Amino acid sequence: MEHTREDGPTDLAAALAHARSPQRPGPGTPAGAAVRAWPGPPVAFPKAGPGDLDVQALLRLSLAASDGSGRLRPVPSAGALHPVDTELAVGAGCSLPPGRYGYDPLRHRVHRLGPQPDRTPPGVTAGLSVTARRTVSHYGHRARPLLLLDTGHAAAALYLAARVLGAREAAVRLDGIAENPLASVHIPPPGSRGPARPADSAHGPEPAEPTPAELLARRSDPPPLPGAPSQDALRAVLTTAARAGTADLRWCAAVGPPRPGLVEPAADGATLRRYAAGEARPTLAAWAAGQAWIADAGAVLLAVGCPADADAPHIRRAHLRAGFAVHLAHVTARRHGLAARPVGSWQQADLGAALGAAPGRDWVVHALALGTRYADEENTT
Repeated sequence: MEHTREDGPTDLAAALAHARSPQRPGPGTPAGAAVRAWPGPPVAFPKAGPGDLDVQALLRLSLAASDGSGRLRPVPSAGALHPVDTELAVGAGCSLPPGRYGYDPLRHRVHRLGPQPDRTPPGVTAGLSVTARRTVSHYGHRARPLLLLDTGHAAAALYLAARVLGAREAAVRLDGIAENPLASVHIPPPGSRGPARPADSAHGPEPAEPTPAELLARRSDPPPLPGAPSQDALRAVLTTAARAGTADLRWCAAVGPPRPGLVEPAADGATLRRYAAGEARPTLAAWAAGQAWIADAGAVLLAVGCPADADAPHIRRAHLRAGFAVHLAHVTARRHGLAARPVGSWQQADLGAALGAAPGRDWVVHALALGTRYADEENTT
């Protein structure tokens, strides 16, 4: 990751422990430019030919800003700060000529950086890195996990856009090994099987294909998010997250009356199993930087894991996959008519210890608050 001069490079495990502590961030600092200043001239998007991957459409459906400030995009980000930078390695079978490009999501254009790397496969490989200063400017020492979660969300947005464009064999690398890029997504031309997926690739479930309109309409709904989701809707959201989140994470949901507690998908995949009793949402609200509205959310999807003794690759992998899975779960929630909002900042959120297990093992990594009514509906009733 790129670190600001004020914040300084730091050990990731120590940084995560600091982010989980109750210490509040200090005063804000300048966020810098909203997007990375790529060298090289901007390049117009050519029209895609028959059988080509339409790179312009791929980026429009995943990462492009839709307002002048650059804050409004189809991929969520903590504080709408959008620290993720995207570099493209373009091979054959694309609307862009082969080469390396940097993407400017604010102006929806690419800058040619040079020739394609050796052994670039057909299609596009998007490398995702971060400009940490953007998120550090507001969240201070709490920024490190948020940068990773944001990167996972961006990878999921590219994955979904690829599916809409017919590139069903997109390969997502969220292994946590590299720090730059943190993640990559390879999208082959439509109809191509693409290269073999590595064993550590993260994959989404196989739901009905999203539509372009659904992807462009993705937004984090403003609180409050009241109203309990139906069992069918909650099971669909949980199943989507569990399939996409892999073995590093456990997925559950906090629900309210009439039987408050924590539920998770049952072994049969068709029902929900209640594994802890009691009202958890007020505690979650306190843990989530004191966001009181969470106590009244209809339900809260939780990604749990990343123990206190995890090394840097594990920390990166767990947070990247949590962001990826929550993004897919968010789309599933919207498809079921739910309001939804990702929640990424968690302090002292040792869920395992709160349930009587050994401390430091099962921390809340990421969450998605769910409801059946939207804030604007609440304000008119």
